[in-house]
Amino acid sequence: MEEVSSYKLASIIARILDDKLGKDISILNISNISVLADYFVICSADTSTQVKALTGYVRDRIKHFLERIPAGEENDLRNKWNLLDYGDVIVHILQKEERETYAIEKFWSHAHKIEREDWEAESKEFAQYEN
Repeated sequence: MEEVSSYKLASIIARILDDKLGKDISILNISNISVLADYFVICSADTSTQVKALTGYVRDRIKHFLERIPAGEENDLRNKWNLLDYGDVIVHILQKEERETYAIEKFWSHAHKIEREDWEAESKEFAQYEN
């Protein structure tokens, strides 16, 4: 399996979330402002069940497509905010209220936001559904 760039990984994860009806998906390039990771992928879900399902689906699909498992995973007990840490890409899946409360995008407002058409183009071969 060839190594994929952190940008491609973030794009594939965003597409996986989109295919499973994750909401308000955004990718932030934090590589120039943090040593935590290169990218954050942030996604909202309506219910704790959806948060849990989206987290599991991303984990399964990335393992299937890229043979990668997260280096770390954090789930709060009520599944209001789950996190998958792939080292170079950190995935945040939150209920809408949690996302508004913690305002990750505002906190990281100096990060570069990747446009949807860019991440869709970068991950097109991983599309589950043809548009």
